[in-house]
Amino acid sequence: MGDYLFIATLIVVALVVLVLVIYLVGVIIYLFKAAGHLKELAGGLKQIESDTAPLDGKLTTINGALNTLHGGLSSVNSHLGAIARVLKL
Repeated sequence: MGDYLFIATLIVVALVVLVLVIYLVGVIIYLFKAAGHLKELAGGLKQIESDTAPLDGKLTTINGALNTLHGGLSSVNSHLGAIARVLKL
């Protein structure tokens, strides 16, 4: 009777170890796939960084022009508000 329990225990332990090995091999496979995708993503981000580097100076110029435009449009807005008050609109 003791030999049967020992053999049954060994079989159960072997099955548990086998299932864990299969699971861990699957995890390893997916981690290697994820590493490949991350390398592609990092390459894409570096390309985006190099493509957008020249925009820095241009965006500063555009921002200055938009601030000037904002000042002019704010003035127009206040004038239109004054006209609307005079016309009681």
